[in-house]
Amino acid sequence: MSNVSIQKKLAAKILGVGVSRIYVAPEHLADVSQAITKDDVRSLIKTGLIDIRPPSTPTRGRKRLVRIKKAKGKRKAAGSRKGGMGVRRQPEREWVLRVRKQRQYLRKLRADGVIDAKTYRALYLKIKGGVFTSLASLKNYIGK
Repeated sequence: MSNVSIQKKLAAKILGVGVSRIYVAPEHLADVSQAITKDDVRSLIKTGLIDIRPPSTPTRGRKRLVRIKKAKGKRKAAGSRKGGMGVRRQPEREWVLRVRKQRQYLRKLRADGVIDAKTYRALYLKIKGGVFTSLASLKNYIGK
């Protein structure tokens, strides 16, 4: 078996990659070991006896496992979170959704004739003022 480390170094310099990425086919080791000059190595590169391996990238196995766990709802505890409370739970957005639901329910009651326009307006303003924490609390208030 011929030593081709010098040829690999020359090829790496020519191609602008690391020595570990230079590949010499085992059946052509004798031919490659005869190359002495950079021109010899360039001709071997053109003929394909010396080739470049693709760069080694980090494996994605661990990333896949993490993705599976996250799909199951794991890895969401305090130590895995970044940012403040308002990043994951947006209070303003929650308020908007809650108010929309309450107003929708109020419109339905007015359309069905359960409440009159005056009561509707009073309850609407209470919803706007944040008196009711949820739809259940609004229903409870109306039920009294």
